[in-house]
Amino acid sequence: MADEKIPFTTHLEELRRRIIICLIAVVAGFLLSYNFADDIFALLVKPLKEQLPPESWLIFTGLTEAFVVYLKLALYAGLILASPVILWEMWCFVAPGLYDHEKKYVFPFVISASVLFFAGVAFCYLVVFPFSFKFFMSYSTDTLKPLPAMKEYLSFAFQILLAFGIIFELPVFILFLAKLGLVTERMLRRQRKFAIVIIFIVAAILTPPDVFSQCLMAIPLLILYEISVIVARVFGRKSEPGQAGEARDAV
Repeated sequence: MADEKIPFTTHLEELRRRIIICLIAVVAGFLLSYNFADDIFALLVKPLKEQLPPESWLIFTGLTEAFVVYLKLALYAGLILASPVILWEMWCFVAPGLYDHEKKYVFPFVISASVLFFAGVAFCYLVVFPFSFKFFMSYSTDTLKPLPAMKEYLSFAFQILLAFGIIFELPVFILFLAKLGLVTERMLRRQRKFAIVIIFIVAAILTPPDVFSQCLMAIPLLILYEISVIVARVFGRKSEPGQAGEARDAV
């Protein structure tokens, strides 16, 4: 990191330029995605359609609902397409303020965070959605036919997909805290029983109200917690010999 001071106005100008580049990337991704909105929506709704009973389909109840849903869908897809550009611009903005030993962690951090996020989304789409929709459709009878609205489905689907994407970031979050020295392997092992309770509470809040769906979120979270313990052991701050001795004496 250079010792030369850079004027604050220069930082603001640099930030403005990089925000403009990110917005251009999002707009480009939005326009591209809108051209394929039908295909994207068909892919998103496929798990639900496979569980819908005969003579049931998605509907829209307002004149502008389908148009607005397609706009939102294209915006979400555009943000995903633009995410590499956004991450790169963020990196270029903060890189001058990092030391050399800090810069080497950036690319592994970004790559691992991206992989875990999309792994969570894929797990939700391929595993959680089919079982959850099967549970919801089990309430269908000869006199009760489901006609889900596309607006509600889009909100529900993205909420659950985002939730799984975020919870799969747990090892990266623990890695960050371990590098700062805020958590340790010993701390995570000692608090495991409380973590298990919190995990099942979070799963109950974020998933449909059936035990199977809750377990589909809780079990991966428990596995990710154990992986986080290993991450904290490998990448956590190492105590100095003197500090370790003092800690043992204190115990």
